[in-house]
Amino acid sequence: MSSEPVTIRPARPEDAATIIDFQLAMAWESEQLALDAATLTAGVQAVFDDPARGRYFVAEDGTRVLGCLLTTYEWSDWRNGTVVWIQSVYVVPEARGRGIYRRLYERVRAEVEARDDWKGVRLYVERQNTGAQAVYERLGMTKEHYDLFEWLKG
Repeated sequence: MSSEPVTIRPARPEDAATIIDFQLAMAWESEQLALDAATLTAGVQAVFDDPARGRYFVAEDGTRVLGCLLTTYEWSDWRNGTVVWIQSVYVVPEARGRGIYRRLYERVRAEVEARDDWKGVRLYVERQNTGAQAVYERLGMTKEHYDLFEWLKG
C-alpha cells in the first residue's frame, strides 16, 4: 500500500473495470451473491454514458484505487428537492479502517451542503453488515423510521 495521501475524485470511464471488480467482491462479501458480470458491466457503463443515472466517486492513494461509491438521485416532493443516495460502497480489505469511506462520504456530503436544491444523503445497508452500520453511525448517520420494501424481477 502506498504512503501517498488518499484523494477523492469523480470516477472516470477508465475506472470502470476496477469498479466492476469492486462490485463483484462487495456483493459476494456482503450477501454471498454472485452478480452476473455482463449485466453489472452494462450497468456501470450506463452510469458513465448518462450522468443523470448517477455518479461514481473513487478514493485513490496515488498508485491505485482503494474504494468507490455511487451516488444516485431521488426527487422528494416533501422537501421540494433532491435526496442523494449512496450505493455500491466498497473499500479494499487492506485499506479498511483508514477512513476511506469517511473521505468518500464527506465529499458527497459537502456537495449536498453546497446546493440548496439537494436536501440530504441516504443509503441502505444489508442488515447483517454490522461493521458498515457502525461506520455510518460514527459519521452521524441515523437509522430512521423507514424500512425498505422492494420487489425485484427474477
